[in-house]
Amino acid sequence: MKKRKNKNAWYWMFLAVCFVSLVIVVFIPLAIGIWYSFTDWTGINNPTFIGMKNYARLKDDKLFWHSLLFSAKFSAVSVIAVNTVGLALAMLVTRNIKGKNALRTIFFMPNLIGGLILGFIWQFIFVDIFDSISRFTGIKAFSGWLADPNTGFWGMVILAVWQMGAYVMVIYIAFIESIPEELLEAAEIDGVTPFQRFRHIIFPLIAPAFTINLFITLSNGFKLFDQNLALTNGGPGNMTQMVALNIYQTAFGESMMAYAQIKAVIFLVIVATFSLTQVYINKKREVEL
Repeated sequence: MKKRKNKNAWYWMFLAVCFVSLVIVVFIPLAIGIWYSFTDWTGINNPTFIGMKNYARLKDDKLFWHSLLFSAKFSAVSVIAVNTVGLALAMLVTRNIKGKNALRTIFFMPNLIGGLILGFIWQFIFVDIFDSISRFTGIKAFSGWLADPNTGFWGMVILAVWQMGAYVMVIYIAFIESIPEELLEAAEIDGVTPFQRFRHIIFPLIAPAFTINLFITLSNGFKLFDQNLALTNGGPGNMTQMVALNIYQTAFGESMMAYAQIKAVIFLVIVATFSLTQVYINKKREVEL
Protein backbone atom coordinates (compact mmCIF):
# COMPACT_ATOMS: atom_id res chain seq x y z
CA MET A 1 0.00 0.00 0.00
CA LYS A 2 2.85 2.35 0.88
CA LYS A 3 4.66 1.55 -2.40
CA ARG A 4 1.49 2.35 -4.34
CA LYS A 5 1.19 5.72 -2.59
CA ASN A 6 4.82 6.49 -3.36
CA LYS A 7 4.28 5.64 -7.04
CA ASN A 8 1.23 7.92 -7.14
CA ALA A 9 3.22 10.70 -5.50
CA TRP A 10 5.99 10.40 -8.09
CA TYR A 11 3.40 10.28 -10.87
CA TRP A 12 1.72 13.51 -9.74
CA MET A 13 5.07 15.18 -9.13
CA PHE A 14 6.29 14.54 -12.67
CA LEU A 15 2.88 15.51 -14.06
CA ALA A 16 2.95 18.74 -12.04
CA VAL A 17 6.26 19.76 -13.65
CA CYS A 18 4.78 19.36 -17.13
CA PHE A 19 1.55 21.08 -16.15
CA VAL A 20 3.30 24.06 -14.55
CA SER A 21 5.55 24.43 -17.60
CA LEU A 22 2.50 24.33 -19.87
CA VAL A 23 0.73 26.98 -17.80
CA ILE A 24 3.77 29.29 -17.78
CA VAL A 25 4.70 28.88 -21.44
CA VAL A 26 1.23 28.57 -23.05
CA PHE A 27 -1.79 29.47 -20.94
CA ILE A 28 -0.51 32.59 -19.17
CA PRO A 29 0.87 34.19 -22.39
CA LEU A 30 -2.40 33.26 -24.14
CA ALA A 31 -4.47 34.96 -21.42
CA ILE A 32 -2.23 38.05 -21.50
CA GLY A 33 -2.44 38.14 -25.30
CA ILE A 34 -6.23 37.99 -25.25
CA TRP A 35 -6.26 40.88 -22.73
CA TYR A 36 -3.97 42.95 -24.98
CA SER A 37 -6.33 42.39 -27.91
CA PHE A 38 -8.86 44.61 -26.13
CA THR A 39 -6.35 47.47 -25.71
CA ASP A 40 -4.48 50.03 -27.84
CA TRP A 41 -1.04 48.66 -26.97
CA THR A 42 1.72 49.43 -29.49
CA GLY A 43 4.53 47.70 -27.62
CA ILE A 44 5.75 50.97 -26.09
CA ASN A 45 2.78 52.79 -24.55
CA ASN A 46 0.80 51.78 -21.48
CA PRO A 47 -2.16 49.71 -22.74
CA THR A 48 -5.60 51.28 -22.45
CA PHE A 49 -8.78 49.20 -22.62
CA ILE A 50 -10.77 50.05 -25.78
CA GLY A 51 -13.21 47.14 -25.89
CA MET A 52 -14.15 45.62 -29.25
CA LYS A 53 -12.82 48.43 -31.45
CA ASN A 54 -9.90 46.40 -32.73
CA TYR A 55 -12.14 43.46 -33.55
CA ALA A 56 -14.49 45.76 -35.46
CA ARG A 57 -11.52 47.08 -37.42
CA LEU A 58 -10.46 43.58 -38.44
CA LYS A 59 -13.49 42.98 -40.67
CA ASP A 60 -12.26 45.67 -43.11
CA ASP A 61 -8.66 44.38 -43.21
CA LYS A 62 -8.59 42.95 -46.74
CA LEU A 63 -4.92 41.98 -46.54
CA PHE A 64 -5.50 39.80 -43.46
CA TRP A 65 -8.44 37.98 -45.03
CA HIS A 66 -6.47 37.50 -48.25
CA SER A 67 -3.54 36.04 -46.28
CA LEU A 68 -5.95 33.77 -44.40
CA LEU A 69 -7.47 32.53 -47.65
CA PHE A 70 -4.01 32.03 -49.14
CA SER A 71 -2.93 30.07 -46.04
CA ALA A 72 -6.04 27.86 -46.27
CA LYS A 73 -5.42 27.19 -49.96
CA PHE A 74 -1.75 26.45 -49.31
CA SER A 75 -2.58 24.16 -46.38
CA ALA A 76 -5.10 22.14 -48.41
CA VAL A 77 -2.68 21.59 -51.30
CA SER A 78 0.40 20.99 -49.15
CA VAL A 79 -1.40 18.48 -46.88
CA ILE A 80 -2.32 16.34 -49.89
CA ALA A 81 1.07 16.71 -51.59
CA VAL A 82 3.21 16.14 -48.48
CA ASN A 83 1.28 13.06 -47.36
CA THR A 84 1.21 11.59 -50.86
CA VAL A 85 4.96 11.99 -51.27
CA GLY A 86 5.65 10.86 -47.70
CA LEU A 87 3.57 7.70 -48.08
CA ALA A 88 5.14 6.93 -51.47
CA LEU A 89 8.64 7.26 -50.00
CA ALA A 90 7.65 5.10 -47.03
CA MET A 91 6.33 2.37 -49.32
CA LEU A 92 9.57 2.53 -51.31
CA VAL A 93 12.01 2.27 -48.39
CA THR A 94 10.07 -0.51 -46.63
CA ARG A 95 10.50 -2.85 -49.59
CA ASN A 96 13.29 -5.39 -49.74
CA ILE A 97 15.70 -3.33 -51.82
CA LYS A 98 19.41 -2.69 -51.45
CA GLY A 99 20.42 0.55 -49.78
CA LYS A 100 17.02 1.31 -48.28
CA ASN A 101 18.60 2.60 -45.07
CA ALA A 102 20.80 4.95 -47.09
CA LEU A 103 17.74 6.14 -48.98
CA ARG A 104 15.92 6.86 -45.69
CA THR A 105 18.85 9.02 -44.59
CA ILE A 106 19.04 10.88 -47.91
CA PHE A 107 15.29 11.51 -48.00
CA PHE A 108 15.27 12.80 -44.41
CA MET A 109 18.20 15.22 -44.82
CA PRO A 110 16.13 18.20 -46.10
CA ASN A 111 14.15 18.13 -42.86
CA LEU A 112 17.34 18.89 -40.93
CA ILE A 113 17.79 22.23 -42.70
CA GLY A 114 16.36 25.28 -40.96
CA GLY A 115 13.36 27.01 -42.51
CA LEU A 116 15.12 30.31 -43.29
CA ILE A 117 18.11 28.60 -44.89
CA LEU A 118 15.79 26.32 -46.84
CA GLY A 119 13.84 29.33 -48.10
CA PHE A 120 17.00 31.07 -49.31
CA ILE A 121 18.21 27.87 -51.00
CA TRP A 122 14.98 27.55 -52.97
CA GLN A 123 14.94 31.28 -53.66
CA PHE A 124 18.32 30.82 -55.35
CA ILE A 125 16.94 27.87 -57.32
CA PHE A 126 13.75 29.63 -58.45
CA VAL A 127 15.39 32.97 -59.24
CA ASP A 128 18.91 32.27 -60.49
CA ILE A 129 18.85 28.67 -61.72
CA PHE A 130 15.36 28.80 -63.24
CA ASP A 131 16.16 32.09 -65.02
CA SER A 132 19.37 30.56 -66.38
CA ILE A 133 17.38 27.56 -67.67
CA SER A 134 14.87 29.95 -69.23
CA ARG A 135 17.58 31.92 -71.05
CA PHE A 136 19.37 28.75 -72.18
CA THR A 137 16.30 26.86 -73.43
CA GLY A 138 14.00 29.75 -74.31
CA ILE A 139 11.22 28.26 -72.16
CA LYS A 140 9.52 31.25 -70.55
CA ALA A 141 7.73 29.08 -67.96
CA PHE A 142 10.97 29.01 -65.94
CA SER A 143 11.32 32.79 -65.89
CA GLY A 144 10.18 34.97 -62.98
CA TRP A 145 8.81 32.20 -60.76
CA LEU A 146 8.68 34.26 -57.58
CA ALA A 147 7.50 37.38 -59.41
CA ASP A 148 4.14 35.78 -60.18
CA PRO A 149 1.59 34.91 -57.44
CA ASN A 150 0.59 31.61 -59.09
CA THR A 151 4.09 30.21 -59.55
CA GLY A 152 5.07 31.72 -56.20
CA PHE A 153 2.32 29.66 -54.60
CA TRP A 154 3.59 26.47 -56.21
CA GLY A 155 7.11 27.40 -55.18
CA MET A 156 5.91 27.44 -51.58
CA VAL A 157 4.26 24.04 -52.07
CA ILE A 158 7.42 22.54 -53.59
CA LEU A 159 9.47 23.84 -50.66
CA ALA A 160 7.00 22.38 -48.11
CA VAL A 161 6.93 18.98 -49.84
CA TRP A 162 10.72 18.84 -50.10
CA GLN A 163 11.12 19.57 -46.38
CA MET A 164 8.13 17.82 -44.79
CA GLY A 165 7.73 14.81 -47.07
CA ALA A 166 10.46 12.80 -45.34
CA TYR A 167 9.25 13.83 -41.88
CA VAL A 168 5.86 12.21 -42.39
CA MET A 169 7.63 9.35 -44.17
CA VAL A 170 9.24 8.33 -40.87
CA ILE A 171 5.82 8.07 -39.19
CA TYR A 172 4.40 6.04 -42.06
CA ILE A 173 7.42 3.72 -41.93
CA ALA A 174 6.84 3.03 -38.23
CA PHE A 175 3.24 1.92 -38.88
CA ILE A 176 4.00 0.00 -42.08
CA GLU A 177 6.75 -2.01 -40.37
CA SER A 178 4.37 -2.87 -37.50
CA ILE A 179 2.04 -4.72 -39.89
CA PRO A 180 2.32 -8.50 -39.29
CA GLU A 181 4.27 -10.20 -42.07
CA GLU A 182 1.86 -13.14 -41.93
CA LEU A 183 -0.95 -10.97 -43.29
CA LEU A 184 1.09 -9.77 -46.25
CA GLU A 185 2.43 -13.25 -47.01
CA ALA A 186 -1.07 -14.75 -46.85
CA ALA A 187 -2.35 -12.08 -49.22
CA GLU A 188 0.49 -12.77 -51.65
CA ILE A 189 -0.23 -16.53 -51.57
CA ASP A 190 -3.91 -15.83 -52.28
CA GLY A 191 -2.92 -13.94 -55.41
CA VAL A 192 -3.79 -10.45 -54.17
CA THR A 193 -2.40 -7.70 -56.39
CA PRO A 194 -0.08 -5.04 -54.87
CA PHE A 195 -2.82 -2.41 -55.21
CA GLN A 196 -5.41 -4.62 -53.51
CA ARG A 197 -2.94 -5.44 -50.74
CA PHE A 198 -2.32 -1.73 -50.16
CA ARG A 199 -6.00 -0.81 -50.26
CA HIS A 200 -7.44 -3.62 -48.12
CA ILE A 201 -4.56 -4.43 -45.73
CA ILE A 202 -1.91 -1.73 -45.49
CA PHE A 203 -4.13 1.34 -45.77
CA PRO A 204 -6.58 0.37 -42.97
CA LEU A 205 -3.76 -0.74 -40.64
CA ILE A 206 -1.86 2.55 -40.97
CA ALA A 207 -4.97 4.71 -40.44
CA PRO A 208 -3.57 6.13 -37.13
CA ALA A 209 -0.55 7.39 -39.09
CA PHE A 210 -2.89 9.40 -41.32
CA THR A 211 -4.46 10.99 -38.23
CA ILE A 212 -1.05 12.01 -36.88
CA ASN A 213 0.38 13.23 -40.19
CA LEU A 214 -2.72 15.13 -41.26
CA PHE A 215 -2.70 16.94 -37.92
CA ILE A 216 1.00 17.81 -38.25
CA THR A 217 0.86 18.91 -41.89
CA LEU A 218 -2.40 20.84 -41.49
CA SER A 219 -1.22 22.83 -38.47
CA ASN A 220 2.24 23.40 -39.99
CA GLY A 221 0.69 24.49 -43.28
CA PHE A 222 -1.34 27.19 -41.57
CA LYS A 223 1.51 28.30 -39.27
CA LEU A 224 4.26 28.44 -41.92
CA PHE A 225 6.37 31.56 -41.37
CA ASP A 226 10.13 31.33 -41.87
CA GLN A 227 9.94 29.68 -45.31
CA ASN A 228 7.39 32.27 -46.43
CA LEU A 229 9.61 35.09 -45.14
CA ALA A 230 12.77 33.79 -46.80
CA LEU A 231 11.30 32.61 -50.12
CA THR A 232 8.90 35.39 -51.17
CA ASN A 233 8.51 37.72 -48.14
CA GLY A 234 4.85 37.87 -49.15
CA GLY A 235 5.58 39.26 -52.62
CA PRO A 236 4.72 40.24 -55.19
CA GLY A 237 2.42 42.86 -53.67
CA ASN A 238 1.67 40.73 -50.58
CA MET A 239 -0.12 38.22 -52.80
CA THR A 240 1.79 35.26 -51.30
CA GLN A 241 1.70 36.54 -47.72
CA MET A 242 0.55 33.93 -45.21
CA VAL A 243 -1.20 34.68 -41.91
CA ALA A 244 1.84 34.21 -39.67
CA LEU A 245 3.85 36.68 -41.78
CA ASN A 246 0.91 39.11 -41.82
CA ILE A 247 0.72 39.02 -38.01
CA TYR A 248 4.49 39.51 -37.74
CA GLN A 249 4.50 42.53 -40.04
CA THR A 250 1.52 44.07 -38.25
CA ALA A 251 3.24 43.69 -34.88
CA PHE A 252 6.84 44.57 -35.70
CA GLY A 253 6.59 46.37 -39.05
CA GLU A 254 3.69 48.65 -38.14
CA SER A 255 4.11 48.58 -34.31
CA MET A 256 0.47 47.62 -33.74
CA MET A 257 0.92 44.92 -31.14
CA ALA A 258 -2.67 44.85 -29.90
CA TYR A 259 -4.08 44.66 -33.41
CA ALA A 260 -1.62 41.88 -34.30
CA GLN A 261 -2.73 40.04 -31.15
CA ILE A 262 -6.33 40.10 -32.38
CA LYS A 263 -5.23 38.45 -35.60
CA ALA A 264 -3.29 35.87 -33.58
CA VAL A 265 -6.36 35.06 -31.44
CA ILE A 266 -8.57 34.65 -34.53
CA PHE A 267 -5.83 32.58 -36.16
CA LEU A 268 -5.58 30.34 -33.08
CA VAL A 269 -9.32 29.68 -33.10
CA ILE A 270 -9.32 28.82 -36.82
CA VAL A 271 -6.29 26.51 -36.68
CA ALA A 272 -7.54 24.77 -33.52
CA THR A 273 -10.99 24.27 -35.06
CA PHE A 274 -9.65 22.78 -38.30
CA SER A 275 -7.04 20.61 -36.57
CA LEU A 276 -9.34 19.20 -33.87
CA THR A 277 -12.14 18.58 -36.39
CA GLN A 278 -9.72 16.67 -38.60
CA VAL A 279 -8.52 14.57 -35.64
CA TYR A 280 -12.12 13.81 -34.60
CA ILE A 281 -13.15 12.73 -38.11
CA ASN A 282 -10.06 10.56 -38.61
CA LYS A 283 -10.41 8.94 -35.19
CA LYS A 284 -13.98 7.91 -36.07
CA ARG A 285 -12.71 6.59 -39.38
CA GLU A 286 -10.05 4.52 -37.60
CA VAL A 287 -12.75 2.82 -35.52
CA GLU A 288 -14.83 2.08 -38.63
CA LEU A 289 -11.81 0.59 -40.41
